[in-house]
Amino acid sequence: MALNDTLSNTLSKIDAYENLGRGDCIIPISSKIIKKVLEIMNKYNYVGAYEITNTSRGEILKINLIGSINKCGVVKPRFSVKKNDFEKYEKRYLPAQNFGILIVSTSQGIMTNYEAKEKNLGGKLLAYVY
Repeated sequence: MALNDTLSNTLSKIDAYENLGRGDCIIPISSKIIKKVLEIMNKYNYVGAYEITNTSRGEILKINLIGSINKCGVVKPRFSVKKNDFEKYEKRYLPAQNFGILIVSTSQGIMTNYEAKEKNLGGKLLAYVY
């Protein structure tokens, strides 16, 4: 299995396990982006706590699923978004207004579309969760 996009693989595995009704999900690969995205998902109560375990092969993430994700995934290609254009992408990737979040990589770090709008920042779309 080729692991070209680790964030995509992580979110698709979380989505699949969530649909199966599993309580937790183990991800064998971790990166700073995955950790930050999980932090945001935890902050907005889409996933529970996650723990990082070091093994001889590297880090393993164990994510506690709480059953509140309807759908999550990455945005490909990673569209550049200007500070005034978030609404267009919210309509495209989220099912309803103020329902779900877009995760954006900005010059001030990875954050949600709401935080980016508040700080008047644009960036690149990474993922969506609702």
